[in-house]
Amino acid sequence: MATPTVPAFLWGASTAAHQTEGNNLNSDWWYAENREGAFFPDRSGDADDSYHRYEEDIALLASAGLTAYRFSIEWARIEPAPGRFSAAELAHYRRMIDHCVASGVEPVITLHHFTHPRWFAEMGAWAHPDAVDRFAAYVEAVVPILSPDVRFVVTINEPNTLASVGSVMNLHELVAPTNMPEPDPALRDALAGAHKRAVGVLRDAGLRAGWSINTRLFHPEPGDDAAAKAAEHLSRVFVEDFLEVARGDDFVGVQAYTYVRATADGVASPPEGTRLTKNGWPFYPQALHDGAELAHRVSGAPVLVTENGIATDDDAERIEYMDQAVAGMNAAIGAGVPVLGYLHWTLLDNYEWGSYFPTFGLVAVDRKTFQRTPKPSLAHLGELARG
Repeated sequence: MATPTVPAFLWGASTAAHQTEGNNLNSDWWYAENREGAFFPDRSGDADDSYHRYEEDIALLASAGLTAYRFSIEWARIEPAPGRFSAAELAHYRRMIDHCVASGVEPVITLHHFTHPRWFAEMGAWAHPDAVDRFAAYVEAVVPILSPDVRFVVTINEPNTLASVGSVMNLHELVAPTNMPEPDPALRDALAGAHKRAVGVLRDAGLRAGWSINTRLFHPEPGDDAAAKAAEHLSRVFVEDFLEVARGDDFVGVQAYTYVRATADGVASPPEGTRLTKNGWPFYPQALHDGAELAHRVSGAPVLVTENGIATDDDAERIEYMDQAVAGMNAAIGAGVPVLGYLHWTLLDNYEWGSYFPTFGLVAVDRKTFQRTPKPSLAHLGELARG
């Protein structure tokens, strides 16, 4: 099948199924959140109830003048038991695609966004020798609901994070940028193999495929040669090894937020006096320019910004960050980086992997009634899109 024509520059927002749908009962994350002794501050529970309210979410995005919605298909719903694929759940996600198309919104699909079916995690997840075959079977089951209306598919979200933490079933505490272990080479290779298998399946169906990388930046202490060497090593194992896998793909997703301070001994907390966002990350909108440039330079692939944003309760600060980040993206485009679109993280305040405290959304969500309240930043992003 011929590859479809590339659409105009995409402006929109991203979400992830487990963070917004609610009641993802068959996943490893649900189990980890609800098991005895769970260390999470919050449980996902009903999340934003987007499983039932997706039409409202898409309408909010479209009414702001945005043209793309990235959302994920939940593997644990599609295949709740090995080899048992749910026709009803496949039809649900097809309805979401149909509603996007009817609303004039480009659906950008993610096939794997951190969560696994519980059965897959219990067999060892990506460490199991059959992991690539299991993932490929899932992708093959999903492909029929994607064509012909989906053009861009993200196979795996942030494999560099997955290769660092494995399945959540193995975690004993929440992992932050300053305590994240280096990616396991065996898990990296398994994820790369799963990605390439998926790319082949998707391309055979005429779809564009890539994976999204957290383009984490490592900033050494000025004038510290040992820290500079450590930063080079960390960038290589955390980011560049995964960007190289994207060479030859139709695009590479860039997920840019901030930077991490690198010392001779590894990563460290930011210096005192650093401007921080709500979740303790340095306020650094330049991350998008730097991440897009790095991604294209290493992979050679066109860039799709699949995530960019900050956690803050001050929406004026969100708009400030957005404007500077988009200006950096435009500078990268001017310097020759082919960028296909900008998808903000995130459309809705949601469950941020253990806690509802970090608020990244363009839309606030009442935790009891699920009422959506658009923030000024949603309209502002629409103005950027129209401009």
